[in-house]
Order: sequence, then structure tokens, then C-alpha cells
Amino acid sequence: MADTFTLYKLIILYLLDKVNFPMSNAQLSEFILEKEYTDYFTVQTALSELSETGLLKVKTVRNTSLYRITEEGQKTLSYFLNKISPAIREEIDSFLKEHSYELRNEISTPADYYRTDSGEYAARCRVLERDSVLIDLTLTVPVKEQAEAICSHWRGKSQSLYAAIIKELL
Repeated sequence: MADTFTLYKLIILYLLDKVNFPMSNAQLSEFILEKEYTDYFTVQTALSELSETGLLKVKTVRNTSLYRITEEGQKTLSYFLNKISPAIREEIDSFLKEHSYELRNEISTPADYYRTDSGEYAARCRVLERDSVLIDLTLTVPVKEQAEAICSHWRGKSQSLYAAIIKELL
């Protein structure tokens, strides 16, 4: 079991080493569960242990845990890379090649809403690039459904809205 559990941790390190952006708990879990490597609780335990030992850095943004591999995690991965079979590495590489844009876009355009003290709803929408915030827009609306709609449309509209705002302001 220890060898199998170690493999799950190495798979997570390998995934994060191959991308230059943080991945969410959901994204990491989705890949591992989709491939039926293990169950959800084992993935969460592996993520927790990797974070506690300093191999991953975790940042929580509005109920979303975002993971990055640390330098120590990269060193550890380099020592044990051969423990991940070529077939599994190929599956990971193919997954990332196929989904890289969506994965990056999902993380770089977060949107969430919350109820304000006045009883309205604030939809906070952002565009992130690496460690910089390009835009941070909060819209207050009277109805929860409107806030949900704003958040659900943000990802698809953020680029054109950002471009329009910049054009208008410059």
C-alpha cells in the first residue's frame, strides 16, 4: 500500500511540475479519478501530506485550493521519477497537452459571489496572470441568480471585457 500511495503522490508532483500555473484541488482530483487510479479520499490525503511536508505550496482563493510544486517537490520528483511508469507519464502528458488551455483558463479567471451586509449579492470576477491581478471587478446586484449568472459567464467573456475596458480607458 505504501508504494501505491507514494505513486499517487508522485503523480500529483509530476502533474504540477509539467504546468507553469497552479492547479486546483478539483483539477488534480478529476485527472486521478477519471483515470481510476484511486479514490477521492486517497487523493485528498496525498495532497495534504505533500503540502505538510513542503513538497507542494497551497493557496486558498475563495473556497478553492490552488497547488504549486515547490523546489523541494521538484527535487523529490527528480529522485523518484522512474517510479512513475512510462505509460502513466504518457497519460499525464497527453491529458495536459489536450486540456492545458482549459486548465489554465479555469484558474486564471476566477469568479465567485457572496451576500453583502446590505442583503445584495456581490460577484467578484478576476483575471490573473501568473502572480499578477490584471483585473479585479466586483459587481453588486440585487438577486442571487444575477450574481450566479455573472460568475458563470465571466470565463467566456473575460477576455473581451478586459480588452474593451482597456480600450475605453486608454
